[in-house]
Amino acid sequence: MSIFAVGINHKTAPVSVREKVAFTPDNLTHALQQMIDELACKEAAILSTCNRTELYFVQDKPLLEVQQRITAWLEDYHKVPASMISPTLYWHHDQQAVNHMMRVACGLDSLILGEPQVLGQMKQAYSQAKAAGSMQMIMERLFQRTFGVAKQVRTDTEIGASAVSVAFAAVNLAKHIFAKLEKSKVLLIGAGETIELVAKHLYDNKVGKITVANRTVARAEKMASAIGAEVITLAQIPEHISDADIVISSTGSTLPIIGKGMVETALQQRRHRPIFMVDIAVPRDIEEQVGELQDVFLYTVDDLQGIVAQNMENRRKAADQAEKIVVTQTDDFMAWLRGLNTQDAVIAYRNQCLSKRDALLLRAKQQLENNKSPDAVIAELATKLTNNLMHAPTRALQSAAQGGELDKIIYLHDVFDLDKKDN
Repeated sequence: MSIFAVGINHKTAPVSVREKVAFTPDNLTHALQQMIDELACKEAAILSTCNRTELYFVQDKPLLEVQQRITAWLEDYHKVPASMISPTLYWHHDQQAVNHMMRVACGLDSLILGEPQVLGQMKQAYSQAKAAGSMQMIMERLFQRTFGVAKQVRTDTEIGASAVSVAFAAVNLAKHIFAKLEKSKVLLIGAGETIELVAKHLYDNKVGKITVANRTVARAEKMASAIGAEVITLAQIPEHISDADIVISSTGSTLPIIGKGMVETALQQRRHRPIFMVDIAVPRDIEEQVGELQDVFLYTVDDLQGIVAQNMENRRKAADQAEKIVVTQTDDFMAWLRGLNTQDAVIAYRNQCLSKRDALLLRAKQQLENNKSPDAVIAELATKLTNNLMHAPTRALQSAAQGGELDKIIYLHDVFDLDKKDN
């Protein structure tokens, strides 16, 4: 019985290919049932995100056969040619599969090193597999161990402590300047992807109030509605800027939107309570001279990029620590799995021997009840019991000898202690 991890991700395929083999929540249960019923997987789970689709399963077929069957199934299920899928797939088996799953959960295989979202996605994959009935003892234990490893990495390393996106870095800086964002008011200027990400981080940090200023109000309203923000036009900024503790701007304007004079007026209205300002735009949205004002903390995109670069280096160092944790935990899991296999084999062998013993003992008692000579009964019992116990090892030795399998012969010698001389 082997564990497999098969997948496609942002490193092996463009989004145009990844989207063709993605599973939706609507078809995931059906896909898991097919893996169990049609592909004879003993257990299965599917992780499908924007950056990766991975199949985790337990199978007792040879690797080559598994590769052929899984590739053919993906081709048929998604109606995508195998020639498009095959070059993008990666295959991990047993220890490599366990190691890979743990690295994914820890964010070590992510587009952004150490990102935490994938752990939540793996937990969702686990829950979906449980609901579909495709999660049994081995995968259950593996997922639980994987979640534990991810938690240990987050606790014992700094892999998730440093901001590695401009948007996240801007919010982290705000948290350093304002101890409690819950009481802070924010003015976001623009409605593009970066500002949307900033808005999400601020919302997740429970900031007091968010106002979004944009040239086109309709475009800003969709983003604002999701976070309960107010929307204003760019022309209304002078009326609202004095109310903002934090101003973050990212537009496509060719000229500055916020000038030194506007901020001076706002500071007077605020009685010189500080304003934290971040200008992510290129060209700048906030005049450079604004940074000369007292009570203004102005950061540009270059400042944030420097912070991100340093934080990425910090994450890489933390990732080295995380990799060591993953290796140790992978070894521990594989030791458990080997112990499970050994235990099953021992139990099966003992039960087989006891079953043979009981059958022969019952026959001997019946013979004694029929007045057969006790000596003859004991002699027959001993002979048949010996022959029964010798049969399987003898057959294995003969087969190994006929096939010239020297390693197996040496192994059997060791197992049955055949080289030991009787005293």
